Parts: sequence; structure tokens; C-alpha cells
Amino acid sequence: MSHASTAAAAPAPAAQAARPGRDRYLDLLRSLALVRVVVYHIFGWAWLTIVFPSMGVMFALAGSLMARSLSRPALGVIRGRIRRLLPPLWAFSAVMLALLFAAGWKPVKEEGLWWFARLFCYIVPVGAPEFPWSIGDKVGLLEDTWAVQAVGPLWYLRAYLWFVIASPLLLWAFRRLPWVTLLAPLGLTAVVGTGLVNIPGETGNAVSDFAVFGSCWVLGFAHHEGLLQKIPRHLAISGSALVMAFGLWWASGHQTVDGWDLNDIPLAQATWSLGFVMILLQYSPSWQELPGKLARFDRYVTLSNNRAVTIYLWHNALIMATVPLLDLLWEIPFVDEHLSGALETTYAIWMFLLVWPLIGLMIMAVGWIEDLAAKRSPRLWPNGVRKGSPGIPRESRER
Repeated sequence: MSHASTAAAAPAPAAQAARPGRDRYLDLLRSLALVRVVVYHIFGWAWLTIVFPSMGVMFALAGSLMARSLSRPALGVIRGRIRRLLPPLWAFSAVMLALLFAAGWKPVKEEGLWWFARLFCYIVPVGAPEFPWSIGDKVGLLEDTWAVQAVGPLWYLRAYLWFVIASPLLLWAFRRLPWVTLLAPLGLTAVVGTGLVNIPGETGNAVSDFAVFGSCWVLGFAHHEGLLQKIPRHLAISGSALVMAFGLWWASGHQTVDGWDLNDIPLAQATWSLGFVMILLQYSPSWQELPGKLARFDRYVTLSNNRAVTIYLWHNALIMATVPLLDLLWEIPFVDEHLSGALETTYAIWMFLLVWPLIGLMIMAVGWIEDLAAKRSPRLWPNGVRKGSPGIPRESRER
């Protein structure tokens, strides 16, 4: 822990330390990233991974907040981050495991007592949890890949946890060798993300994710430490453009069945995300309030940031829940006779419209667990508006 102690003791730049409350520009980016994740999982548009690389943005923002928090003793910061993550995960895991067992999953019978060790990943996401790739009936209430879609996104929590644990050492290294620390994950991606070295199984997935998004996490450090402001903007933008151009060039020659989907092309994902996020953070205006017309979205930005873990954990399961609900429309004779074709051609749009009320219901149902995990009084709908004073935001606080 000597590295952690050294990192925690090093003073942050005065300009950064003077910023009170939350940075609303970063909060806006996080909200946009969450919306983009939901849109991608509904429509499956590969080009969205280029237009807005959400995972890179989310890891960079988390890295910036982590660097800010490490002005305090590192062990306490790590413990606090893990404490905030686990209770919402436990609620999600309890529901998913109950559904899996009810659907007939019998992992103990198939794998023996060793499965109980793997169950630990549903409790502490040191690895991605195990789940059946096919369960249920293809013509049942949900398609037989529902477990993959609902539980699969938990890889993000595994990656986040390892970044949090590694942050004191990474920050220590960054303050001594900033550019080496920033670019080293790209080198690792070039080794493990291109097939040059193949690490099998979940270990390989964890190393690959850490490498692909490592530079974005460290870029969050650079943002907090003020390094980006020391780089002439024209150099930062031109350098980012070159890195992004390389990412597109690499993707053009390594497309999968999903075409330009960068999620399936690790080196392209790493370089494009790094350049994209560099530009976003280089122009970071550090708002204390959302300006102009953006102010009308303040309550939604506040809500999504206060319930980011809940939204991410449940959004894919809720997307699937829209299917049986929308299918009920065909039980209405008029709809079945006259609107069936129109509904089929616009089905994804209706899924998108319906999933947001479901997310809102889930926020009210289990979102308060995030408050308990953060040692706050539970709140049903924390959108930053005072009771009796609609539209007046509360003072922003760092989560």
C-alpha cells in the first residue's frame, strides 16, 4: 500500500481542488453515455460505437472522479467505492439468479460444487458471473438468450472494480510517468487484443477489457490533474485525430459479422475511444450549472447520475421486458387487423419509448439501495428538485 499512500498524499492542482460540487459537464456526458448504451442495446446500430463510444466516456469520467477522491487515504476510498457498488449488484443478482433457477438452470448438477465458487462473482464482481447461454423456450415469454442479454453487461462492473483497486498504483505511476502510464494500455491492447497473445477464458476477457479502456481511465486522471490544459489545443486535437484515424483504419481491416461495431475490435475501440474522449475533455468547460437550453434537462441529468448503477444494471433486462408487454397489443382485435404491419416495422421504436417508463419504475423500486450503499437517506426520485419548488435544483454533490 506504499504506492497508494504516496498517491493519496500528493496534492492535486489548485485549480482542480478549488472546484466545488460536481462538474455538470461531466454529469451531462455520463447521462448521454447511459442513453447511448440503451439505444445501442435496442437498435443494435454498429455506427453508434463510433458516433459516441459510451464505455470509453464512462471509464474516463469514473477515472477523473477516482483521482479526485484519492486526495483522501486510498484504502478508505477503495472501500467506499466497493461499498457503493455491491448492494445494488446484490439486488440485481438475487432477482437474476431466482429467474435462472426458476427457468431450470441447474449449475450444481452440471458442474458440481465448484459452481459455488463461481457464484461469488454474483456477490463481488472480481470476474464476470457465469450464466447459461441458452435457457427456456425459443417461443416462450422471452427468447432463450435472455440470460446472456440480462447478465452479460456485468462485465462492466468487473472492469470498474479492477480499475478502482488499481487506481492508487496507477495514479502514483501517472504522476511520475504520465505519458507512459497513459499510453501503456494501448500497447497491452496491441498484444492481447489483436490475437498476438491469446489469454483464454474469463482471465483473457478481464485483461483485454482492462487494456482497452485503461487509457481512458488514466485520461480521467489527466483531466483531474490539469495535464490536458497544459497541452496546446491544436496539438491535442490533431494528435487525437491521428489516433482516431488509426482506429478507423484498423477497424476497416478487422470487421466482424457486425461490421464496424468497435465492441468487437479491441484495438480500434481503444484508440478511437482514447482520441474521442481526449477531445471531449480537452474542451471540458467545467460547468457548475447546465447552461442555456441544456438547463431544462437538469433534473434528468441529476437523476441519471444519482441512479447510474441502477440504470446500467437493469436496462437490458427491462429492454427484454418490453417485448411481452408490446406483444399484448396483438391481443386487441383492431390492432391485430389494421395496425399489425405498422407495429412490426416500428417495433424497436416502441421498445425505446416503453423502456424509459420501466426504467423509471425500477429506479423507484430499487434505486434507493444506491443511497443506502452511500450511507445516505433513501430517496425515491433524486432528480435534484426540492419538494414544493419544481425546477429548482439542489446543490450538486460529489457522489
